[in-house]
Amino acid sequence: MLKENYLNKIKELPEPIRQLLGLVSIIIIVILSFSVLNIIFGEGDDLVKRMKLEEERIAKEKKLSELISKLPSGILVTFDGTDHHRLTDDVYEQVCNATKLIPQRAIMGANFLNHRAHEIYTINGNKIDDTFVEWDKEKGKCFAGFTVSGNNVGVDESISVSGEALSFLSTGIDTRVYFIKNF
Repeated sequence: MLKENYLNKIKELPEPIRQLLGLVSIIIIVILSFSVLNIIFGEGDDLVKRMKLEEERIAKEKKLSELISKLPSGILVTFDGTDHHRLTDDVYEQVCNATKLIPQRAIMGANFLNHRAHEIYTINGNKIDDTFVEWDKEKGKCFAGFTVSGNNVGVDESISVSGEALSFLSTGIDTRVYFIKNF
């Protein structure tokens, strides 16, 4: 009886009001459905942590980009006695952390001191498996390296070459390792 009274009252309402009530009820149902799904499947705290880490990473990248844009173009060194721009210890660490590229010139220079790495590098078509540039807090130095392997040409050997990154090349857009001291 009570249901019939409500249904009759709703049927007696003008058409635009009934459509608006229908729309509002659908919106409420959708919002409630997504709320329930978020409670069941939502990542909550983990998602917030990942978002904060990403924001920190972006802020750090922006700060490093600003540093790179302020550096003079050309060769940046960590030692006295050259005509090139000498980095202070603090800027040296920042440049190391900003550097991700190791060009072929630096790799070839380091390969000359490791004959087997040079052989594998040559026979595999100058293919490099992995590169890295890392700041060592204990030693206060920047280390760069790479790994070459002959897997693609049937040589089951992998060699890692690493050493201190003594100089960098600043292009104004990025920095690259210029010389790796691995002796």
